[in-house]
Amino acid sequence: MRTASNLAAILFVGVIFGLVGRTLRQRSAPTGPGPQDVVYTAEVAPGEEPLVADSTEIANDEVIHPPEDEAWLSRFELTERSGELVKSEDLLGEPYVVSFFFTTCPSVCPQQNQKLKELQERFRDEGVKFLAISVDPENDTPEVMREYAARFGADKDQWLFLTGDLTYIRRIGGEIFQQPIDKGFHTEKFVLVDAKGKIEGFYSWPEPRQFEKLQAAISEML
Repeated sequence: MRTASNLAAILFVGVIFGLVGRTLRQRSAPTGPGPQDVVYTAEVAPGEEPLVADSTEIANDEVIHPPEDEAWLSRFELTERSGELVKSEDLLGEPYVVSFFFTTCPSVCPQQNQKLKELQERFRDEGVKFLAISVDPENDTPEVMREYAARFGADKDQWLFLTGDLTYIRRIGGEIFQQPIDKGFHTEKFVLVDAKGKIEGFYSWPEPRQFEKLQAAISEML
């Protein structure tokens, strides 16, 4: 009886230590975007597979070198839906608004791009550009984005749809535009950049007052 009691006690203590260790590991694990960051992902219907099942699906074995091997990106180059290469240097001289999206996003991205369409209509031919950068470049080829852009009547000179390598786009989002992004998710922010390439501010497009302030800031720059 004493042996059985001792064995039970040992097992009980082992379970307690296991639970404590598990709790500590969970608390120390990375949590992803901060509590103030709003991110959007593709909605998954019942029975369907999620866009990203695990981290191996977004792994990329190819080494991507930023322009001039910059340790911290200060400029970028991406492929536009036309197939032409667009460099950040090409954008200097005019303010521009940066957003992140993906074409298979079922609800948020269409609403977001509708807001960009409103901006395009208000500031048409006034010297401001709009950049929509894909966070699912594997699927968002230039051809796919041409069809998608046509849904919003996107002017090919004023509203650019950009794609490239996912690893490189992650760096552009985080290191240049201070936005946490990954495959299939992004923030709800519009990033306003002035004619010298400096970030003026971050505007949450679902907030009416912030959207109004964005338009006022663009007008002031122009």
